[in-house]
Amino acid sequence: MDMEARGRSEHPEALRLWLRLLTCTQLVEKQVRSQLREQFDTTLPRFDLMAQLERKPEGLKMNELSRRMMVTGGNITGITDQLVNEGLVERVEVTGDRRVCRVRLTPLGRSQFDAMARQHEGWIVAAFDGLAPPEVEALHRLLGKVKQHFNDTPLETA
Repeated sequence: MDMEARGRSEHPEALRLWLRLLTCTQLVEKQVRSQLREQFDTTLPRFDLMAQLERKPEGLKMNELSRRMMVTGGNITGITDQLVNEGLVERVEVTGDRRVCRVRLTPLGRSQFDAMARQHEGWIVAAFDGLAPPEVEALHRLLGKVKQHFNDTPLETA
């Protein structure tokens, strides 16, 4: 049963919308995970870590990666270790602090990430094939309004 099936007609429309958004997100993510596994023998967390490094050619410290990916340092270390062993990323010492290192893509890692990123873009575009371009634009604009609302309104705490 998907998340949307939890909604009932008596629930507020906004709750049913949230459940539909969550369901769609999960469906797209499931497809992307499957395609990464089938075509590249990799996982979404590995792809995400490489995507962060692709944006910062000089590399990122482990704690920066952890913060950007919103996962624990232990998770980052495990993924990084795998990618180092495969020659896709490297650890580079930070001058003046021997306790810290930067992680960056190797040339092989950059090449493999570029191939994955091209495919990933195609999968995401295909996920929205059921919508006409003006509908994609409208949905993007409307979700931008939701995002802006959160940026403009402080979170309420109970």
